[in-house]
Amino acid sequence: MLNPLNSSMIALAIPNIQKDFDLSFLTVSWLITSFYLAGAVTQPIAGKLGDLIGRRKLFLGGLILVAISAMGAPLAPVFALLIMMRLFQAVGSGAIYPAGIGMVRDHIHERQGAALGFIALSMSSMAALGPTIGGFLIAWGDWPAIFLVNIPVLLVCFLLGWIVLPKDEAKKKLTRQELIQKMDLLGILFFSVGMIGLLLFLLSLKATVNYVAGIIGVISISLFVWHELKTKIPFIDIRLFHSNRKLSLVFLQYIVLNFIYYSLFFGLPAYFQDGLHLNVAHSGLLMLLVTGTGIITAPLIGRWVDRSGVDLPILTGNLLIVIGSLLLWIFFSHVPVIVTVLMASLIAAGCNFGNVTLQVAMLEASPADMVGVSTGLYQTSRHFGSILSAVSLGLIFGAKFNPEHFTTLIIVFIVAGITVVLLGVKYSRTRDIGDRYLVPSDK
Repeated sequence: MLNPLNSSMIALAIPNIQKDFDLSFLTVSWLITSFYLAGAVTQPIAGKLGDLIGRRKLFLGGLILVAISAMGAPLAPVFALLIMMRLFQAVGSGAIYPAGIGMVRDHIHERQGAALGFIALSMSSMAALGPTIGGFLIAWGDWPAIFLVNIPVLLVCFLLGWIVLPKDEAKKKLTRQELIQKMDLLGILFFSVGMIGLLLFLLSLKATVNYVAGIIGVISISLFVWHELKTKIPFIDIRLFHSNRKLSLVFLQYIVLNFIYYSLFFGLPAYFQDGLHLNVAHSGLLMLLVTGTGIITAPLIGRWVDRSGVDLPILTGNLLIVIGSLLLWIFFSHVPVIVTVLMASLIAAGCNFGNVTLQVAMLEASPADMVGVSTGLYQTSRHFGSILSAVSLGLIFGAKFNPEHFTTLIIVFIVAGITVVLLGVKYSRTRDIGDRYLVPSDK
């Protein structure tokens, strides 16, 4: 719950924070950007750390970091300290996810799909309800309330985690030098600088393009790949993405799915408010109908995956996106708004299929010794997709929205939907042979 809740609530607090600290909107918006950047970069690192020191330790440590942010942010005397607390929140809540998914993989062997479906249900619910919850909290206690609300959740989670979660398997205790060597700090440095550079470049495409960030990102990622191929204990085994095609296809599908979902999540309200001139409350209610499909479908998809495996549910979800997009393209502006919402709900439902099925597929395809890193990269894929959607919406909508812009967005949905269907077909035709993954045509 914590990561999607805190990533969505902050949007409603920006005006009040801007006023309290007497800053520009651009400066205060770094509270949103920094959260996504920190999450995208640190989750694979946190996953790697959990693989080495134990996932229960990482889970509890992540909760402590979020607790520090929850208590420190409302007391921040300057904006720089508030940004630091926000980074603690991103890193802490980001560490919880790979640790939790790793424990699901290690300890839940029956009905694993249902378990992951419940996690997806929690995340979808908070993503959908986050703005509404944030609005009530800000009305009650101004912007500090969106940080303070974490405290009771954290207390319950920490107590349950301490008592209920299985203890980490006994491993040889690593010395500080051994831990540093196994973490591959130089590889992490190249990866972090490269990811931040590329993401800042992508975010700048909506305004003044930051070519310097892009060049630094490309150079750093190139150095990262070179270093990982040469080092004995890599942070991320780059060769795995070639040999393990299933895992690579999972990440690619998840990037595209999140690009579609966040484009819909942020693009549809613009159409409701600026195109149909609906008020914010009415628009929010309609969006809840769209995003609420994830709340309904996630547990059902998990049970289906447990019964039949992931291939058919993945293809079904991907096809729902194409069907919903085509229906929108054909009937857009010719049907009542509730019909538009139902057609958009098909797209959202298809994306929610992927939230459950691709988690299971990722765990199935990941080697046992890098589940944490794979889970972190899976979340990095989500952030990458969301940032691509922000860039796409900025380029399509421009400075002022008009209904024709949304027609262009629907065409983008169709192209992205067809792309993810093709990736899903490729995934289903890729078979596992021992530790290698081969496509039948390569036999």
